[in-house]
Amino acid sequence: MSPDGGLSRYLSEIRKFPMLARDEEFMLAKRWKEHQDPEAAHRMVTSHLRLVAKIAMGYRGYGLPIGEVISEGNVGLMQAVKKFEPDKGFRLATYAMWWIRASIQEYILRSWSLVKMGTTAAQKKLFFNLRKAKSQISAFEDGDLLPEHVTSIATKLGVQESEVVSMNRRLSGPDASLNAPMRVDGDAEWQDWLADDTQVSQETELADSEEKSLRMGLLQEAMAELSDRERHIMTERRLKDDPTTLEELAAQYGVSRERVRQIEVRAFEKLQKAMQAAARDRNLVDA
Repeated sequence: MSPDGGLSRYLSEIRKFPMLARDEEFMLAKRWKEHQDPEAAHRMVTSHLRLVAKIAMGYRGYGLPIGEVISEGNVGLMQAVKKFEPDKGFRLATYAMWWIRASIQEYILRSWSLVKMGTTAAQKKLFFNLRKAKSQISAFEDGDLLPEHVTSIATKLGVQESEVVSMNRRLSGPDASLNAPMRVDGDAEWQDWLADDTQVSQETELADSEEKSLRMGLLQEAMAELSDRERHIMTERRLKDDPTTLEELAAQYGVSRERVRQIEVRAFEKLQKAMQAAARDRNLVDA
């Protein structure tokens, strides 16, 4: 079964595969890991095909056949199933999301090589986040961005303003048009396949919930590495919707604003290292 054989039919077919309960998923993962049972792997893959399709739809508009994007995401899903460690305690959907996105993004980057896009981390971030950044500041106009919009996006994404202008022109070109026909001999356009973002799939909702829980667990574990004062300052400065000012914290501790700022920076660095170490211990990031 492949999306290349007809997207509508493919999306209809993959909805027929039931989602797995946590215990059922765990047992299938153990069967695959310990006995290389292909039927177990097949069931884990097919139960998550809807998750791949949902993620792939988020990369629509790059001028690439959505069926190919889904296929690349499926490759990432299969890699995730091969490497999944059920004893780590989290669900396959959470783990697979990273593999699916990485596989899709690598495919898009390869396919866009003709635009001579840079390969630095900042430029990749710009490539995949420019449309979202534009929507957040209501920069929907065609053609070049307004100077104030260029400045805002460059600051937010940590790149040069010239890079924002250049990337916007590339992504606004004919290759990226949502009104471009999906096939030379067809009338269907890319925008015909836009997903309804108001409808959150059960798979995506589950994966997002699992990812949030995982991150919160890493954060709580890392916070234990801080002193009481560092933990309090980090909470007040970084984890509250309405952060406490340096002046207020300085008054509480009887120190200068600069001293509070130094403690905050040091605590943040310690927190980052502790979270990275915890993630490595759980095989969530490369060593």
